[in-house]
Amino acid sequence: MRSDSLHFARRLGSAWREYGFVGVRDHGIAPDLIERAYQVAREFFALPATIKQRYHHPGTGGARGYTGFGIEQARDHDVPDLKEFWHVGRPVSEDNPYPEILQANVWPDEIDSFRPVLLELYDCLDQLGRQILAALALEIGLGRHWFDDKVDHGNSILRLIHYPPLDSSSSGAVRAARHEDINLITLLIGSDEQGLEILTRKGEWQPINSDGETIVVNVGDMLQRLTNHVYPSTTHRVINPPGRAAERSRYSMPFFLHPNPDFLIKTLPECITPDRPDCCPHPITAHDYLLERLREIRLL
Repeated sequence: MRSDSLHFARRLGSAWREYGFVGVRDHGIAPDLIERAYQVAREFFALPATIKQRYHHPGTGGARGYTGFGIEQARDHDVPDLKEFWHVGRPVSEDNPYPEILQANVWPDEIDSFRPVLLELYDCLDQLGRQILAALALEIGLGRHWFDDKVDHGNSILRLIHYPPLDSSSSGAVRAARHEDINLITLLIGSDEQGLEILTRKGEWQPINSDGETIVVNVGDMLQRLTNHVYPSTTHRVINPPGRAAERSRYSMPFFLHPNPDFLIKTLPECITPDRPDCCPHPITAHDYLLERLREIRLL
């Protein structure tokens, strides 16, 4: 095993155990691709609402295509988030093993470059996510290839988010209320926009600021459950900015990496000790867990 791989794995694990969030540089995703992805996102969200709504498919949990402003609502919050978004899922082929779950993607007719740019970015993030999971597996003691056949058909999502300018009707609501992510890990690609905050173990909100060359990677609830809370799924939010910044749109592009739908989320024996007994003794498939959480945030 290469010593640099082990070094990265240890640093990753240490940061996740403490914060649940880590910044990754030298990740190999071209800045030009990231900029092109943000550009097509800006072009889509600038379209009239009547056109965007054509790409909304009720009853699918927002799995693909467009979800409008004020739909998603964080658990334990009484008003929806101030955002709209678009979902790109895993490209499917004729031998799709989960045809009822891995749905075909939806693409807007109005932007020619939308599909090729976002499929290229999806593939890059999917590969990077697997590399990070390989390091995680090393850190736990599973072997670097443990996740390979458990995420190769995962229902992973690239989400393009638009937080519109705020006005007086935004009172009582925030761009993204406090929440934890559902999936294994989330990769937030280069964004220098302010507003993202994490809740520290001391109960204090800490801003997370990154530059365009850093990808922020955080633990999701599925990984927290799988690892018996060794790696915490940290609460985070996107706050409303003060002053003139509230008059500007904010864009974000997270990639939610999911395991295969039939993957059984069962506590890893490597993460159970006398001092840390199994806190989730009842296994659940990744898809059933996802459905539970989608209902909680009003997407189903």
